[in-house]
Amino acid sequence: MILVTGGAGFIGSNITATLAERGTAVAVCDRFRTADKWRNLAKVALRDVVAPEELSSWLDTHTAELEAIVHMGAISSTTEPNVDLIMEVNFRLSMQLWRWCALHGKRFIYASSAATYGAGEQGFDDDSSLEALAKLRPLNAYGWSKHLFDRWVAGELAEGAARPPQWAGLKFFNVYGPNEYHKGGMQSVVAQKYPLAAVGKALTLFRSHRPDVPDGGQKRDFVYVGDCVSVVSWLLEHPGVNGLFNLGTGHARTFEDLGRALYAALDQPFEVEYVAMPEVIRPNYQYFTEASMERLRQAGYSRPFTSLVDGVREYVERYLSKPDRFR
Repeated sequence: MILVTGGAGFIGSNITATLAERGTAVAVCDRFRTADKWRNLAKVALRDVVAPEELSSWLDTHTAELEAIVHMGAISSTTEPNVDLIMEVNFRLSMQLWRWCALHGKRFIYASSAATYGAGEQGFDDDSSLEALAKLRPLNAYGWSKHLFDRWVAGELAEGAARPPQWAGLKFFNVYGPNEYHKGGMQSVVAQKYPLAAVGKALTLFRSHRPDVPDGGQKRDFVYVGDCVSVVSWLLEHPGVNGLFNLGTGHARTFEDLGRALYAALDQPFEVEYVAMPEVIRPNYQYFTEASMERLRQAGYSRPFTSLVDGVREYVERYLSKPDRFR
């Protein structure tokens, strides 16, 4: 059995569904609250659903049958103001799960983030050495919490402390795809702008507030959630692979490129209007991200990544345009 924390969330529910479809027994640890987040798992056969406050006792009860923990659970909002909550969920819980897996000989795959790179002054190389990690400067508390755990792991490894038999951290870049609808303002631009595009209204994008970057020229490494699931599945199939890895495509694209892909998928003429970026996010806004993918490739992952055009079209045709948008 595999436990997926955050298994009802965006990336976690896609991982959970794929594992279950392949015949793996999957348990999920998550909070559902009162919205439609439960729909992310409505089609999935689950071995168990665990409340976060019951996780420790559940692990002790199911130690023998558990093979691995895929730890996707996190406070993922980059604008969350409660830093104590972020630290409790993103850092301390991750430490506890790492130590539990090390103690009981269970594999551990966890979500890091491209937010650890901050504005990208040091590039986007997934060098996991203590020296390289010390140079990164995240721009928000979410990115800092993820970075702090990456550094903690590097310290544990450097000291020769007990470690899980397999460990892998994944620095997710800009992920888009089905089951992100509960994220509200943190949904991908594809999901947020689909209602405009579907009725032929103009796309709205933030103006650039840098003279060297044109409006619509801000770039991100957009990666389809299916590729993220593919990497996690591959890691579970290759227990000898360990490390901290970027998870993007290796090719940055502009928000205008993304908009054109969305309108093309809907056979709508492309039109864009630029609006002022809120002042509150301007100081910490990333104008460029692009994953360096060499380390994952060198580790043996050889599957191609979905192109932006193909990924957006699949998302639109298979999910966003359907009465049932869920995976």
